[in-house]
Amino acid sequence: MSITVDYHTHTRYSHGKSTILENAIEAKNKGLKEIAITDHGFGHRMFSVKPKELNKMKLECQEASLQTGVNVKLGVECNILGISGKLGLNVYDVNYFEVCLAGIHKFITYDKFYEWDRLLIKNLLVSKLNFKPSKALIKRNTEIYINAIKNNPIDVLAHPCYDLVADAVEIAKCCRDYGTLFEIDARKTQLSDEEWTSVFDTGVNFIISSDAHVSSNVGNVESALSIVKRLNLNEEQIVNINGKIPNLTRFKDYKNKL
Repeated sequence: MSITVDYHTHTRYSHGKSTILENAIEAKNKGLKEIAITDHGFGHRMFSVKPKELNKMKLECQEASLQTGVNVKLGVECNILGISGKLGLNVYDVNYFEVCLAGIHKFITYDKFYEWDRLLIKNLLVSKLNFKPSKALIKRNTEIYINAIKNNPIDVLAHPCYDLVADAVEIAKCCRDYGTLFEIDARKTQLSDEEWTSVFDTGVNFIISSDAHVSSNVGNVESALSIVKRLNLNEEQIVNINGKIPNLTRFKDYKNKL
């Protein structure tokens, strides 16, 4: 079992260490057919792609494709900004992108001021100081994901439940119903074996990604593959292994309607 495409990689344009071309060369060396450059979206207070650089990034993706033979897509890893599910994505910039990932990150420009407490601080206390999460917090976290999936054309839900306690099964059901892929992130995964089994049982489709922040990690997904192998999970639900190339439609259909 191996991946065919890696749709979650970063570069120097946000939080990564390598160039777009370096990511593409590594993908070629590992036999990948496609990659997506998914730098952190707008609103990240520490690492964020700049709108004025999008045209340059698009041209670099095209050049990297020509030089390596790997199809290099320009995508984005959007920030989910709060309980509304709003994404930090400007409608005027969507035409630059081919792939839309979305996930929850720290220290972003939240949708509402109170999210600094409810989304950031309360979850930091749980993830870093081992506070016990309340049922209300778990419910709210789950609603954040579900609202984001329902209200936005998200192709891939990035590292679900990482540093954020939520109901992974309910999130997976929503992904299944709306056509969003549930990511198995080789860099950021913290679901239990029981949770992974329950999530697969929903019938949702998955994508395995490296979340590479340096070119040498592009396509490096052994930790994610090991979950699938160890738990004997259904490989038919994974859209980017064993020669398969995903047919992403949510963001594409959204762009076509603009």
